[in-house]
Parts: sequence; structure tokens; C-alpha cells
Amino acid sequence: MSTVTDTAESGLTVSTDELTRLHWVGIALAAVTGILHLVLAAALVPGGLGIAFIVAGVGFLGGIAAILVDYRRQEFILLGIPFTLGQIVAWYVANAPDFSPLGIGDKVVQAVLIVALVMLYRQD
Repeated sequence: MSTVTDTAESGLTVSTDELTRLHWVGIALAAVTGILHLVLAAALVPGGLGIAFIVAGVGFLGGIAAILVDYRRQEFILLGIPFTLGQIVAWYVANAPDFSPLGIGDKVVQAVLIVALVMLYRQD
């Protein structure tokens, strides 16, 4: 099923014609970690950690938006790899050795996202 939607107000076009199943897996994984970061940010704002969580959440969701409107799709796929890897490293540094099950679950999602992003980058 393909979808192309024009939005006259913003000039953006949502185009999913070229998205593969792997793209959708990556979008789902990015959505899970992005939404989780924003939910956790709500509990941590106005502190610096809350702002960091907002930046992370918006980064993941912004990446999804760029993929959906086909704005430099390949570049955003490539950018997602170090962005997500940076999230894992920052989490480890901030939490070692006290890792929560939620944090571990999120990092598993992010590790699978990195694999998906590498595969997407290599296939295009």
C-alpha cells in the first residue's frame, strides 16, 4: 500500500511508496525509543537531564518525520547510526553499574535500530 499526501500549508509531502518493510521496522523502533524518552522527560524537566531526554526524543521523532517526507532520507538514515549509538554510550556512562530493566529494554530497541539503520544504508 502506498501513500502520498500533499499538505498545502507546509509544502511537505508524505511519501511512503519507496519504504520497505525494513524502513517500517526502523520507524517503529525509533518511535518506541523516541516516545519513551519524551515520557521520561516529563518526569525530569526542568532539570538538565530532562532537557537531554527531550532532545533525544525529538531527535528520534524528527528522524522519523524526515524519512516519511523523504527529506534527505539516506543522510538521515546515516545520521541515525551515531545519534543512536551516542544514546547508548551516554546511558551507559550515566547509569553504570545500576541499570534498570526499562533502560536495558530501551537500549535493546536502540541496538536493533542501529542494525536496521546499517542495513538500510547498505541497501540503498
